[in-house]
Amino acid sequence: MSTSEFTTVSPSGAALRSTLAAVRAEVAKGVVGQDAAVTSLLIALLCRGHVLLEGVPGVAKTLLVRTLAASLALDTKRVQFTPDLMPGDITGSLVYDARTSEFSFREGPVFTNLLLADEINRTPPKTQASLLEAMEERQVSVDGTPRLLPDPFLVIATQNPVEYEGTYPLPEAQLDRFLLKVLLPLPERDQEIEVIARHAAGFNPRDLAAAGVRPVATVAELEQARTEVATVQVSREVLGYIVDVCRATRHSPSLSLGVSPRGATALLATSRAWAWLSGRPFVTPDDVKALAHPTLRHRVQLRPEAELEGVSAESVLNTVLASVPVPR
Repeated sequence: MSTSEFTTVSPSGAALRSTLAAVRAEVAKGVVGQDAAVTSLLIALLCRGHVLLEGVPGVAKTLLVRTLAASLALDTKRVQFTPDLMPGDITGSLVYDARTSEFSFREGPVFTNLLLADEINRTPPKTQASLLEAMEERQVSVDGTPRLLPDPFLVIATQNPVEYEGTYPLPEAQLDRFLLKVLLPLPERDQEIEVIARHAAGFNPRDLAAAGVRPVATVAELEQARTEVATVQVSREVLGYIVDVCRATRHSPSLSLGVSPRGATALLATSRAWAWLSGRPFVTPDDVKALAHPTLRHRVQLRPEAELEGVSAESVLNTVLASVPVPR
C-alpha cells in the first residue's frame, strides 16, 4: 500500500484529507518510518474497524498507538495480556459497595477510544473472547445489562511473531473480527539512525507533549470523513472483482480456509476508504489490490503441507491477485 500524499477532489474532502495528512505528520514526530501502518490505522478509524499489529518487540507498536491517540485527542488505555488475565479485568465487573449494600458497575479499560491489547495471544481463549462483543457490537454486557462503549472505539491488538511458547493463537472467528492485519517491519538503516539520534537528543517516548505532538483533528472531523467515505461509488464490475478475489481463496490448493463473505465486505470498506484518501469518488481495481493483503492475510489458513513447503499467506494472495481477471 502506497503512502503517497493524499490528492484532492472537492473542497470539503480536500480539507478533511489535509487534516488526516496532518495526523500522519504529527505521528511522525514520535514514530519513525511506519507511514504505512499509520495510514492503515486511519483507514480502520474511517471504517470503524479493528487492527491487529504484528512485529518483533521494539518496533514502536505501543508508541504508535499512543501518538495516534494524542494527535486525535482520543482517550487510550493499554492492557498487557497475560495468562492470568480474567475477562472482568478488561470489560469491568460488578463491585459490592458495603456502604450502600448494593452492587455497582466498575468500568474496565475497554471503555476508551483506542484500546491497546498488548500481546493478545498470551492470554487464554476465555479472556480473548471477552473482546468479541465489544469489537462487534460496540458494547459490553455484564449481568445481562448492555453498556455502550465510546465512539469512536478501536481495538488495536499486538502480537509478536516470535516467542511462540506460552501463547494461545487467536481462533479464526476472532481473527475475522479484525479489519486489518498490519505488519510492522524493522526500520531501514537510515530510519534506525534517526531513531537513535532522537533519543540522543533527549526524546522521551513517555512525554509526547515535549516532542511537540498535539491534537490536529477532532472527532467531529473524523465523523465527517466517515460520512464522505460512505459516498464513494463502487461499480458492479469492481464489486464482482472483490467477490472473485475472495472466492478464489476458497479454491486455493494451499489453503484450508479461505476468505468469508465478511472478509469481502471488509475489503469493500477498506478499498472505499483508500479511494477517498487518494482523492477519488470511486473505487478502482488498484484500490482493491492495494488493500487485499492487509485486509485478507489473517482471514486465510494454510494447509499444514503448504506450510512445510514454505508457502505463506502473502504468496497465496499474490497468486490469487495475479490469477483473477481485472475488470476493464
